[in-house]
Amino acid sequence: MTEAEAKAWIASRFGDAGKAAMAQFAAIVVEENARQNLIAPSTVESIWTRHIVDSAQLIGLAVGAPPGDWIDIGSGAGFPGLVIAALTDRSVWLVEPRKRRAEFLVEVAKALEIADRTHVICDRIEKIARPAALISARAVGPLTELFGWARDCTTPDTRWILPKGRSAREEVAIAEQGWHGVFHVEHSLTDPDSLIVLASGVSRR
Repeated sequence: MTEAEAKAWIASRFGDAGKAAMAQFAAIVVEENARQNLIAPSTVESIWTRHIVDSAQLIGLAVGAPPGDWIDIGSGAGFPGLVIAALTDRSVWLVEPRKRRAEFLVEVAKALEIADRTHVICDRIEKIARPAALISARAVGPLTELFGWARDCTTPDTRWILPKGRSAREEVAIAEQGWHGVFHVEHSLTDPDSLIVLASGVSRR
């Protein structure tokens, strides 16, 4: 997927307003990246593909999920959490332990005019006890650790949407040794070699 194709993909699914919001967000991230390392410098020129569409594709995987909050663990630069908040009407909670990045997330939510449904928590997910309908985490930790860390944020109906790159199937096999649940793997739109784990009904064995 090229950058032009990525922009067209966003516009076709989220309209001109969605594309404009993502353009504004991308510009903010690139500017701030000169002050703090939000994204790898090698991905700046492909930010629409590598970060925006890579995040926005998770929204389609949430179709049919129960109503309620979406928690994004380790939001960092706002991928996928701020993308989800900007392109949906869900209440999104961004959990980011690094103070400087958490402050950045707060400011971007204000700039994008989504602060009313975007909540930033500067802490570790293990300290949070807030039931979520959906939980995402991008490049944060192995499945087994994520399930344990966020145990106080889950209900029997919570759905997990977890981009895991090429290690997805191996991580699922390891997780199934200690966790019950329904696990499914989807291919990423932005990289055919990258995989996304979908999980539901997750509980300890």
